[in-house]
Amino acid sequence: MNSNLQIASGRARLAATVVGHGDPVVFLHAAICDSRMWRAQLDAVGTTHKAIAYDRRGFGETRAEKEDFSAVADLLAVIDAAANGTPAILVGCSQGGRVALDAAILHPSHVRALVLIAPGVSGAPEPIHPPGIERLMAKLRDAQEAGDLDQVNAIKAHHWLDGPLQPEGRVTGEARRLFLDMNAIALRSPPTGTNIDVMPTFHRLGEISAPSLVIWGDFDFPHIQERSRHIATTMSNASGHVLTGTAHLPSLERPTEVADLLTEFIDRCSGVAHKQV
Repeated sequence: MNSNLQIASGRARLAATVVGHGDPVVFLHAAICDSRMWRAQLDAVGTTHKAIAYDRRGFGETRAEKEDFSAVADLLAVIDAAANGTPAILVGCSQGGRVALDAAILHPSHVRALVLIAPGVSGAPEPIHPPGIERLMAKLRDAQEAGDLDQVNAIKAHHWLDGPLQPEGRVTGEARRLFLDMNAIALRSPPTGTNIDVMPTFHRLGEISAPSLVIWGDFDFPHIQERSRHIATTMSNASGHVLTGTAHLPSLERPTEVADLLTEFIDRCSGVAHKQV
């Protein structure tokens, strides 16, 4: 079963895609992408579960009037509408991982398990970049101040898709084309308001007991790799997995490998859940 939904949350209509049926798995995209970053994984997980991916405010096909909002409340609206409120496995990348972690703190009964790919986390220390990366960040700031959105998009592709210390253009083909298309929409989206979820989640990671898998690439920013290791070792029921030769968006760069990791972990969680019933 494949379907497209428009889910109301505040003044937003959240665009969601549903593949398959069964126990729900909800995908949360990075802040430089939209739900299309999960194409391969959505199809793979949807063969045995109800796989749900949605565009957050300011991304993809979601439409929202400007207002203060809660990204976690938007997620719960998706779970209520697409999964009838059934507790879900959350799969989040980058900022999507941050939303998933906040939800696990605020509403643990709604979260069966977590897969976190290079996750952000509320309340984490600000990164201190080495000189080589700081020069790249300065180049990005210059492009942003000049209002050159095409240049901003190209620089972000280098940072997040190739990896900040890797050659620009390392990742080519459909993955790069899709990244540039997704991020171009985000860059040109009108303001959607302020996310009011201000959480000290970084200092409460030990409270999260849901089974969790943390994945990161060894071409990613050094502080994100360090943060991912910290999350994997601090949460009480988590394990970590490093993907060699990938940067911040392995679902685009290694779609089949990431899909296999997800389905293996999800099947393992489902087996545990069935034994407990």
